[in-house]
Amino acid sequence: MRMARRVLPYIALGVLLSLLSACSVYDRPKRPAWRTAAENACFAEKRVQVSAYVQPAAEISGPGICGLTRPLHVTALQGGTVKLNSRMTLDCSMVAELDEWVGSTLQPAAQARFGQPVVQINTIGAYSCRGMNNQIGARLSEHAFGNAMDIGGFVLADGRSIIIRRDWTRGDEQTRAFLREAQGGACERFTTVLAPGSNAFHYDHIHVDLAMHGSSRKGLRRICKPAIPSLAPAPDRDNLPEAPDVEEETDIAQVKRLPGDNTYAMHSGPGVGVPPEPPRREKAFDPANVQRALALSPRAPRPPATIREDGAFDPGDDDGEPTGAIRPR
Repeated sequence: MRMARRVLPYIALGVLLSLLSACSVYDRPKRPAWRTAAENACFAEKRVQVSAYVQPAAEISGPGICGLTRPLHVTALQGGTVKLNSRMTLDCSMVAELDEWVGSTLQPAAQARFGQPVVQINTIGAYSCRGMNNQIGARLSEHAFGNAMDIGGFVLADGRSIIIRRDWTRGDEQTRAFLREAQGGACERFTTVLAPGSNAFHYDHIHVDLAMHGSSRKGLRRICKPAIPSLAPAPDRDNLPEAPDVEEETDIAQVKRLPGDNTYAMHSGPGVGVPPEPPRREKAFDPANVQRALALSPRAPRPPATIREDGAFDPGDDDGEPTGAIRPR
């Protein structure tokens, strides 16, 4: 009996531990439901089209809660015009946002800065079941759900390579401006953008993802680091001079005249507010007035200019003889 009394507590403890262990099977972490819902919604909205460069892959389940319900294998964006240096496994929403970012931000910036497009994106990571910043014990990264990509650089049409590790701080002015524009455009589309300078783990790449950080009055909360500085203007590529400053045109027909102002519009517009001038009366022709004006004018015609009997003014010939004058007979 003594032996039984000693053993019973240990048996009870073992049974309790077994029950707790069995319950833990049902309390394992589960993949957030919004991830699967986001994947299904993206396909339902046809934001991504299956092609030779975007292919559906088998579901990835685990380890743990890592994985994707409907993953995609991607080798190029923008219909194949912008290649990836290696095949990436991503979810539908990431592929859609990456494609739109390339079309709306990356290519216009490359054309403005370099006069040519980007033909390749060099990536250094997409799907990977790991913790944030590759740290053991850290919270799972968005990479663990195919909801993130790390970008290490770009290749232009002429073969020039832009390497973020090198060119973010040591590139020429236009290259550094291009990389900041790429980051700025990404911040408008992705919820997380971490570039060199954000922390020690992102010194050589730009990390973009679509993590859920909650909402604010302005919409989805976004993380964009570091702050984007003022950028140098893009170079002038048409070799044309700057347009001269032109004063804004004024419709003088609509300008009110002040008393004594002799500036007149050729055509008065409506609503001018200036009463029309009364019509002037024409005086009857008087030859005496013409003779008086000739006498007072410093540039009077040479004499013997005269007024003909028919009322026409005759300035006279070069020899002083009026032409067509009525001579006494």
